Amino acid sequence: MDDSISYPAGQWPQMQPGWVWLCGAGPGDPGLLTLHALNALRQADVIVYDALVQKDILEWAPQAVHEYAGKRGGKPSAKQRDISLRLVDLAREGKRVLRLKGGDPFVFGRGGEEAQTLVQHGVGIRIIPGISAGIGGLAYAGIPVTHRDVNQSVTFVTGHDQSGNVTSSLDWNAISKGSQVIVIYMGMKHVARISQSLIDAGRNTSEPVAVVTTATTADQKVLESTLGTLVADIDASNLEPPAIICVGRSVLMRQVLDWQSMLDGQPPRDLDPLGRGRPAESA
Repeated sequence: MDDSISYPAGQWPQMQPGWVWLCGAGPGDPGLLTLHALNALRQADVIVYDALVQKDILEWAPQAVHEYAGKRGGKPSAKQRDISLRLVDLAREGKRVLRLKGGDPFVFGRGGEEAQTLVQHGVGIRIIPGISAGIGGLAYAGIPVTHRDVNQSVTFVTGHDQSGNVTSSLDWNAISKGSQVIVIYMGMKHVARISQSLIDAGRNTSEPVAVVTTATTADQKVLESTLGTLVADIDASNLEPPAIICVGRSVLMRQVLDWQSMLDGQPPRDLDPLGRGRPAESA
């Protein structure tokens, strides 16, 4: 990977020994890193990275020790307490530590917990936001999470709680009625219960749904379905997590905004998928 990129003029932060920077690596594509993330990668002594961080991104930091601390549902994984305390130990050794997390560290990434642990142990921190998969991953699939003709709200939810079960604290009735578009992280394991909860809460079985797996990478796959057929379609497709699930009519916009297919020479499937009958610029 070419590392000759120079930064724009300005005061770029310097990573100090004994500090931990918690950084979002984005949804996968290395090109979606922020400049602050790249700056951190080039300075770190140790990088503690998650399962969803692409290996190509670590190539920006050949000088650093790379420590894997991935957590994947249903697989042997490091315990959250051990990860947090490992960051404390590395900082106390005087290392410049980069905690690299997929997406954004504060969007279902437990970055807040890790940052709080560090502060409670007297370790200095810096937070570097990243592009969340629920926005960037859907954009790569040609799905805008907001669209003036579709929604004035969007709700982001997690598909499971700390125990790995469906989150009991979620009020699916309120979510269903209160948000036209719902974006679900880590929902594949419990997709049957989640989709049925939304249907029971009043969402139509014909409502469009998209599932985007391994978003923004070369392995990205997109399934277009409906709330009523979602479970059967996922089973037939053999899709595997990590996945983002989007429920709502904004999914229809993929028919006109599937830019990756257009790069491959395929024409848009429908220039007016919402059936507005007018040019987009007149909205």
